[in-house]
Amino acid sequence: MNDYNIVNTYNKKKYIFLKKAINKSLEYLKIKNSIFSIILIDDDEIKQINKIYRKIDKVTDVISFAFEDEANINNKNVRVLGDIYISIPQMERQAKDYGHSIKRELSFLAIHGLLHLLGYNHENKEDEKIMFDLQRKLLDEKI
Repeated sequence: MNDYNIVNTYNKKKYIFLKKAINKSLEYLKIKNSIFSIILIDDDEIKQINKIYRKIDKVTDVISFAFEDEANINNKNVRVLGDIYISIPQMERQAKDYGHSIKRELSFLAIHGLLHLLGYNHENKEDEKIMFDLQRKLLDEKI
């Protein structure tokens, strides 16, 4: 069983569709017994997080903190994956700019963040192709 929270500190919207996208992704990836959080925040908060932890003083769309990067945090029975922070205002701007629905853009960012928690990255072309192909597949099947 996977246990995750979606915490919305930005607005009162529930974004119910997000649970379906995450659940289907976890099922497809065969992830079991995991714990993580998705935190929906505003531009100021994500800019501050970006500045503190990545030394980049600007708004971004999603930031993931993978707890499994730390060897001592992984429990044999439960995977403590980490936290995904998503800026709702940035997500809304991107949805408009890319001609995507809010549902598609927020699902994309959550799945992107989840893949980072699971160890995927896009720091080189080969890893980027692997991660982005998987991301596309998950989005195509989940939305």
